[in-house]
Amino acid sequence: MLATLIELQRLKRLERTGWTLRGLPNGTESVASHSFGVCVTAMMLADEVKARGLEVNCERVLRMALLHDWAETRVGDMPKTATGYFGADARKSAEKSAFADIVDGVGSAESEYRELYKDYEERASLEARLVKAADVIDLLVQAYALERSGARGLDEFWQVAHQPDFKLPQLADQVVNEVLQSLLRARSEIE
Repeated sequence: MLATLIELQRLKRLERTGWTLRGLPNGTESVASHSFGVCVTAMMLADEVKARGLEVNCERVLRMALLHDWAETRVGDMPKTATGYFGADARKSAEKSAFADIVDGVGSAESEYRELYKDYEERASLEARLVKAADVIDLLVQAYALERSGARGLDEFWQVAHQPDFKLPQLADQVVNEVLQSLLRARSEIE
């Protein structure tokens, strides 16, 4: 367990490369900062969906959000543009292998972590799809904050907000779309 805890410390210093590739300075956002944002967003989405009457396993949502980017300690934060060169299958395979190696020997929860990661990658459950929505929403919240501070050239990140398809049940989709629409409205006020 200790080896995994030590290795995951790298996420605190690992830069989100999408920002760096757009000319933003180092320190703009770490993978750990992003993971925190995903956890907070996923918790809020799950709580709202649950409050509106759809059953959601909030503990599962939070666990999945916490570990969704652990593989990046070994493969780095590959930007979307890299997938065009490596291919989506090679990228997924590398991340899956890295994740398996990271949790190897972590203790009694190893199989649960592997199952959570598999679910997230396959978007097999409502919880996994909510975490993916939270992943995108956190990206857009960060883009919004950067644009409010004067950053430009981030339009490509916003494309997903216009026609999202997280394959959520109608009620959960409504909650996610409300958040996305509020982000788009807030962004339109700074342009």
